[in-house]
Amino acid sequence: MIMSRIEAPRDEATGNLVDRLLDGLPAEAVLTDPDVTVSYANDMAGFCPAGAPAVVVLPRTVEQVQHVMRTATELRVPVVPQGARTGLSGGANTSAGCIALSLTKMDRILEISPVDRIAVVEPGVINATLSRAVNEHGLYYPPDPSSWEMCTIGGNIGTASGGLCCVKYGVTAEYVLGLDVVLADGRLMSTGRRTVKGVAGYDLTRLFVGSEGSLGIVVRAVLALKPQPPEQLVLAAEFASTAAACDAVCRIMAGGHVPSLLELMDRTTVKAVNDHAHMGLPETTEALLLAAFDTPDPAADLAAVGALCEAAGATQVVPADDAAESELLLQARRLSLTALETVSGTTMIDDVCVPRSRLGDMLEGVARIAEKYQLTIGVVAHAGDGNTHPTVCFDAQDPDESRRARDSFDEIMALGLELGGTITGEHGVGVLKKEWLAREIGPVGLEMQRAVKQVFDPLGILNPGKLF
Repeated sequence: MIMSRIEAPRDEATGNLVDRLLDGLPAEAVLTDPDVTVSYANDMAGFCPAGAPAVVVLPRTVEQVQHVMRTATELRVPVVPQGARTGLSGGANTSAGCIALSLTKMDRILEISPVDRIAVVEPGVINATLSRAVNEHGLYYPPDPSSWEMCTIGGNIGTASGGLCCVKYGVTAEYVLGLDVVLADGRLMSTGRRTVKGVAGYDLTRLFVGSEGSLGIVVRAVLALKPQPPEQLVLAAEFASTAAACDAVCRIMAGGHVPSLLELMDRTTVKAVNDHAHMGLPETTEALLLAAFDTPDPAADLAAVGALCEAAGATQVVPADDAAESELLLQARRLSLTALETVSGTTMIDDVCVPRSRLGDMLEGVARIAEKYQLTIGVVAHAGDGNTHPTVCFDAQDPDESRRARDSFDEIMALGLELGGTITGEHGVGVLKKEWLAREIGPVGLEMQRAVKQVFDPLGILNPGKLF
């Protein structure tokens, strides 16, 4: 195993490590106070172990990142790359004695080109900051994770994150044209291109997207942009069952419609949002479906989709008249996970993606699992691409309830695989799902992935203990 070669620095070695780091870094970029460094130990996932880092480093330049990696290689110290730590799989959790390499200070937008329709950015740029900056040029960067006001582009690339608009515009991987990557030994490698087309050699850019910092440190990204679309209008449809709502999703997609958003909230989630924010959503509903279009004539598209929802059994269909009403409806969806956190105090957010045709089976299965384990499990889903987020609500101070929560989480992932899906659509594997990655890709796939890791990181110092 690659990871067996890693040894956390001894106490007497920590001083040497810090001294060596300070040879190429300003003092303010090297944090050693344990009360400070411990705050970098975790991302937002539960049930994921973390060790105390020996030091936290906040570089501002590519050269500083190279210095960190050369030092780590020479001293055989593990390095855990981090962005804003908004991840939900433990992928940014630190290991004992490691260097926590926070890239949040590398936050410059280096270029926006309306002609080439690209942006060149450093990894610490906040997703929402980039989106607003390109909007000023009449351009659009589609990937929009729910944490877009906090999460970084580097973190989005590391986990291949998605968002609400993926049903039409796709995920992060489809917008990463090229990367500058600092390898484990400190060398700088460039992958990809700035051009619209390019097929020279193996697609190493795609290899790094979703690698969770286990193959190299992304220090620059060339991102594709699109023309800014018209303002979208949203429709809300109420259903008496999740099966009917999922039937509507299938009818919409089979009908050739291309919504910019197609989201589903189950009864548990709707109630949680009402209790949390007093949104006035219809609590009689078993499922609420939100559809949006950013086409030249969105009202006509909403009318067509509304008819399909009624044919599937919708009890009420309410199209928004303008952008303000649309935003009000979307606000309920954006509050879903925050609202579910208030139900029992702690949540485990699953990230299972299934074929759209099996979405109804997935939601019915989650309901059975919730009943079996006597837990509240709310489901919010990017229904248009089959990506479900069953959210297990539990009391972390109750050992039995915590055990049942973990068991239900695993059973949900098993259900997703049984339905022909995948254990993660956009959150990544990290620590939380690494045993499930092996089940999904099988022994040969696992062997090949480990072989790739060995090529890029022969000492196993990059984000050890993640993925596999």
